Amino acid sequence: MYLLKQINTAITRQANASRHISILTGMNRVNKSTTLQLLSKVWSGQSGVLAGKQAEEKMTSILRNKFPKAQTIEVNDISGGCGAMFEVNVITCEFDGLSTVKQHRLINDTLKNEIKDMHGIRISTGLPDSS
Repeated sequence: MYLLKQINTAITRQANASRHISILTGMNRVNKSTTLQLLSKVWSGQSGVLAGKQAEEKMTSILRNKFPKAQTIEVNDISGGCGAMFEVNVITCEFDGLSTVKQHRLINDTLKNEIKDMHGIRISTGLPDSS
């Protein structure tokens, strides 16, 4: 029941919610699958965010177009598949001469439309080894 209260609180706190999820009070048990489905609905934005693998593929494609010389581009959904939290790793020579903050700003600017529907993003960037 504690989990249901947490989900209900998250739904209540969601700004600009286009829909609400009502949870039956008689529900005593929620399995993992149901929880992920509910969380997916909680974190979906008004523009209809793509969850999980689809979002990973879309962001990877966007980053590949922006950084064609990239040695590594990795996008992973770290929210359990609901598309609420992502980890992005980009290693490219195109970051040469840029501070870490500027590298991260480039990623943020590139993914700004996708980021607005997320709960959070973890970014790591760097230059390829010169060996």
